Amino acid sequence: MSKIKTTHVGSLPRSNELSELLFKKDKKEKISSEHFDQIVKRDVEYVVKKQIDIGIDSISDGEMSKISYATYVKDRIDGFSGKSDRRAPKDLDDYPSFKERIAKSGGTPTYTRPCCTSELKIKDKTTLTKDIKNFKNILDKNKHSEAFMNAASPGVISSFLPNKYYKNDDEYLEKLSKIMQNEYEEITSNGIHLQLDCPDLALARHMTFKNLSEEDFLKRAEKQIEYLNEAIKNIDPSKIRMHICWGNYEGPHTHDISLKKIISIVFKANIKYYLIESSNPRHSHEWKVFEKFKVPNDKTIVPGVIDTTTNFVEHPEVVKDRILQFSKFINKENLMAGTDCGFSTFAGFGNVDENIAYKKLESLVIGAELASKTL
Repeated sequence: MSKIKTTHVGSLPRSNELSELLFKKDKKEKISSEHFDQIVKRDVEYVVKKQIDIGIDSISDGEMSKISYATYVKDRIDGFSGKSDRRAPKDLDDYPSFKERIAKSGGTPTYTRPCCTSELKIKDKTTLTKDIKNFKNILDKNKHSEAFMNAASPGVISSFLPNKYYKNDDEYLEKLSKIMQNEYEEITSNGIHLQLDCPDLALARHMTFKNLSEEDFLKRAEKQIEYLNEAIKNIDPSKIRMHICWGNYEGPHTHDISLKKIISIVFKANIKYYLIESSNPRHSHEWKVFEKFKVPNDKTIVPGVIDTTTNFVEHPEVVKDRILQFSKFINKENLMAGTDCGFSTFAGFGNVDENIAYKKLESLVIGAELASKTL
């Protein structure tokens, strides 16, 4: 029986010790680099073993060494300084009492988010090389080869670390694509799949670009795909994944752009795997999009069949049913099962308890097995 494989979006809960070190590093407080490396290695080994034991097919390093999925680049690239304005999602603007409650509860992570203020240049190649070597050694030790590593897309960097130096955002995106090309190629040249995190194609609509018209946003998304394709032009598409989400937070999400409106744009990316948020209540109906949008044979859809903002553990039968909904219009060979987002997109922050996160991944594996038998 051929089975529907499982994966997830990438980030996993970091230990308290590692989170504290990451925030000290983010604030430029003095820490022992040797001690930091030891803790990262220890925690990567732990999360790799956990994923393998649960039965996840394509696994990650949990993004252990990174403060967040996008802003980690400021530690690897020169040209960032100061602070960028924080923009709340438009749906939270509509509900100020709820927005205030989130802020008071400590649900908003405080980490350094600078702007681009000078010429971008690579300042640190060693961190990526170290991450790759560490991950590969642990994979080899556990005799597991199917793996991926996350990297920020040019579009998400431009959304979170805004341009205040280049003459326009197109020039900024072009420079980012050339700089990030090095990271993308180093990951894939080491036999690890590259996952490009692209919330700029969905979340950014109601956050960074909430004041743009929908037409102008879609034009912007087209540009971001063009520059992304330029950055990955030397990589086999079968080694690349893309994650698209509308924001890994509990909220109304009443201004989320629909998948139907962006799908023809995101499918212009020269990649194979599409990880699409599909379980939360604002998007769990969008499997129907694929009734009319036919998936090419060289593409794989990885719907999120596990919600990453709630501590409910999905029943395996629910996971199975979510997969079967997609299978109505997508061939089994073009399906994987994944999660809506990461379980710890920012170090030390995440709604889901660490042990519950792994229990949810267990349910993912069992549900995919049930769906495979049904299909």
